[in-house]
Amino acid sequence: MTTPDTTATTSQGPGRFRLPDPPQREPDEMTQYDRLFKTGNSRYLAIHLGRPETTLVEADRWIIAEPGTFRDLARYPDLLVAFGADPQAYKASNGYVISEQGKPPDFVLEVASESTADVDVGDKRQDYAALGIREYWRFDETGEYHGERLSGERLVDSGYVPVEIEELPGGSLQGYSPVLDLNIRWEGGELVFYDPATDRPILTYEDQRAHADSAREALMEEQAARARAESRVLELEAELNRLMGG
Repeated sequence: MTTPDTTATTSQGPGRFRLPDPPQREPDEMTQYDRLFKTGNSRYLAIHLGRPETTLVEADRWIIAEPGTFRDLARYPDLLVAFGADPQAYKASNGYVISEQGKPPDFVLEVASESTADVDVGDKRQDYAALGIREYWRFDETGEYHGERLSGERLVDSGYVPVEIEELPGGSLQGYSPVLDLNIRWEGGELVFYDPATDRPILTYEDQRAHADSAREALMEEQAARARAESRVLELEAELNRLMGG
């Protein structure tokens, strides 16, 4: 994503600090939409992580340390995850204010585009580390812009160290995110979150619908079987009464 516009200023609502909207995206930055939103990835991730009252899965809003520091250090990642957060404060401030939330975000991810690639692998690494963000991941469909298709880093002391990325049979790339407790994969040019407990992608809407349909069918079959059993009992009782001359 683009670097902060230093001419932007924070706005003050009635008695409240509020961050400005991020600048309009460049056309090539729509790779973020393609990889995170068009595929449903961000929504599936939010559903998988749960606890929406304290968990943020967001994008396209500024992260700053505290009010008054916007001009010094402000970034808006393609994807942000924060646990133990206050979604209402995030909404009211139009972004993530670390001093207000009481902690930095836990995870950020950037999707490569030609106009932002140099910043993604350069200044943003330093800035996200300075903000105290525990994990920083980068995804590049082709590897052309970031120099690698998938990379992850975790914060150690005041700097990032690489997360191990392994190549799987078939050419997929995978790294484990302890923060999310998920495997993150580059898979045929797509970004996919995998549950390490099942080695399957996290549930999609289609998966959830299929599970619900299957559960509904199983319940209906159980009810039908119970009805058949009850009917058979009545038949047997009637036959017994007949044989006993009742």
